[in-house]
Amino acid sequence: MIVEAPDRPRLETAKVAVGVTFGMNGLAFAGWFARIPAVREDLGLSSAGLGLLLLCLSGAALAAIPLAGPLVQRAGPGRAVLFGSMSVALGLLAMAAGTELGSVPLAGAGLILLGMGNSTWDVAMNVEGADVERRLGRTLMPRFHAGFSLGTVGGAGVSAAAAAAGVSVSTQLFCTAIVGATVMLLTVRRFLPHTAATAEQRSNGRVRDAWREPRTLLIGVIMLGFGFTEGAANDWLAIGLVDGYHASETTGAIGFGFFVTAMTLARLFGGNAIERWGRVRVLRGTALSALIGLLLVVSGIGVPLVLLGALLWGAGASLGFPVGMSAAADDPLRAAIRVSVAGSIGYGAFLAGPPLIGLLAEHFGVLRALLVVVAAIGLGLAASGAARPILLGETKEPETAPKA
Repeated sequence: MIVEAPDRPRLETAKVAVGVTFGMNGLAFAGWFARIPAVREDLGLSSAGLGLLLLCLSGAALAAIPLAGPLVQRAGPGRAVLFGSMSVALGLLAMAAGTELGSVPLAGAGLILLGMGNSTWDVAMNVEGADVERRLGRTLMPRFHAGFSLGTVGGAGVSAAAAAAGVSVSTQLFCTAIVGATVMLLTVRRFLPHTAATAEQRSNGRVRDAWREPRTLLIGVIMLGFGFTEGAANDWLAIGLVDGYHASETTGAIGFGFFVTAMTLARLFGGNAIERWGRVRVLRGTALSALIGLLLVVSGIGVPLVLLGALLWGAGASLGFPVGMSAAADDPLRAAIRVSVAGSIGYGAFLAGPPLIGLLAEHFGVLRALLVVVAAIGLGLAASGAARPILLGETKEPETAPKA
């Protein structure tokens, strides 16, 4: 149970700390993703071999998510974030050593540490963010997730600069690990104080019980649908422009930039919309935006409409994950367990989405393959009612989220 009633300056400090944590998580993760071609070259891997190596990351990440909830419940978000971030740092160091030595097993071990650590870090920072949001009475989770998006942009920028300057991937990974570990050691001290849950509270918040809760499972479906919608654009939007419209790679990158920019801006300002109209209405509106944007992208009419579609798609995909995390954490005593369960369902989209669309693209082309995203949007839309806030002692959603 979290210590009650910290004063407002303490809450504001914790809010900044959570924002830094989201940003650092994005920077640490994207910083190496942008150098994947260099990793493949240093390790001498084929595309198939690289795919198998990346399974170490995704497999470890998915396996660790259900374990992260009990860890956060027992140790608290601050310690769990510290544990996860140190695991990520160790993973980056192992990756740096593996690429420097040309050792695939060492790089694979680093990716396992990276995947496990990132899942723990992710669940814990979302639990802390939801608690800060609840105590301040403001919708903050979309902004925290915007911080993650900005962190990924920063990580990609650092990677591009490092590659242009001829900095080896091993040197970049080493520096990222040291900076990330240092920042997180200082940042978690600003989290809200936490005391361990009692035995009775732990018995009332078991993982297997959360897997039987219809609302928690439906929140996971929201995150699955919107996560698939986001992940499909991340992986295939640029390729769709190049292959489907015979555009240049530069145009493909611009189209992806439109998507990311719209998603980040929607997360920065989406909290105001949620406070005014409520979670469910906003989710349904963003689902409609994503659907219109997707249909414009696959229309085959022309690049200008694709760019407009990318904006609508990005805005539409932006809020499903942060709203799902907030909804799963409505009850602070069960937040960690429910976030880990809903996250386990939601993150499945990022594992299943890319290969599914790739398989369909082989037979029907990229643009037609992207139509599978319509089903994902439909899932998120159908389950959106589960995001209705459950205030303690109440079961009905207010017209708007509570404000300070």
